[in-house]
Amino acid sequence: MLMHVEPSHSFDLAAYLGSRRARIDATLESLIALEEPRVLFEAMRYSLLAGGKRLRPILCLAACELSGARAEVALPTACAIEMIHTMSLIHDDLPAMDDADCRRGRLASHKMHGEALAILAGDSLLAHSFEVIARHTSGVPAKRILAVIAELGRAAGPRGLAGGQVEDLTHEGKRCVSVETLEDIHHRKTGALLTASVLSGALLGGADGPTKGRLRRYAERLGLAFQIVDDILDVTSTCEALGKSVGRDASAQKATYPRVLGLAESTRLAEALIADAKDELGCFGERAAPLVALAESTIAAIR
Repeated sequence: MLMHVEPSHSFDLAAYLGSRRARIDATLESLIALEEPRVLFEAMRYSLLAGGKRLRPILCLAACELSGARAEVALPTACAIEMIHTMSLIHDDLPAMDDADCRRGRLASHKMHGEALAILAGDSLLAHSFEVIARHTSGVPAKRILAVIAELGRAAGPRGLAGGQVEDLTHEGKRCVSVETLEDIHHRKTGALLTASVLSGALLGGADGPTKGRLRRYAERLGLAFQIVDDILDVTSTCEALGKSVGRDASAQKATYPRVLGLAESTRLAEALIADAKDELGCFGERAAPLVALAESTIAAIR
């Protein structure tokens, strides 16, 4: 039986997030210098350096540290993950996808730079992410780096977020969508990259098989809970509060948890998933404090 993990009141999540975000932001700034064609690099930097929670790269660093290595070992990969995530946001916001006007508190990329340049900026961030991992990761066996590249490639492609987006678009406007279908969409569209973020950190940190298994299950539950919370906030929050367009899921008749289960049941499911995610970390003790606190912060947004 897994050990239940109680909330860690001694862990200073705000300080932890502040230090990690500062390190990630500084590294991202250095990895995307202004070059030619300048207009393309400006578009890449516009979205990448616009702030954001940096959840996925922070999860990568935390998993690396839990696995016994320094966070610096995973820093290039963590930044590459943020590039992949930013690509997905740029493409999700396009008129052909979610048709959103704002992202991270500013105009969406296609609203600022036009659709063509937004697409190219997203493509460039995805390509550059793998170059960053290959060129800047050091002190790690090549076999681990190749495993990370394979994990992230799978998460970004047809078995992951791209495939999830296709399924999401396919089910727009359908009246009857099963919970199983909805779970599959979100495991791909949101969960795949979040899980790959945690596993990449574990791989780079040299985690053993049982540790990777627990971290995978933690991440899968966290990823689904994160998407459920995002679905709920699209109904209950505002563009000003979230820094992105809201209410578009309902207007596009997207398959979401509130639409299928209702707000109350969606909230209960998210809370249960976070509890299960935390339970996976029980055997790690205080080493898991950052990951436990990150899970708790996910559900706090709807409490």
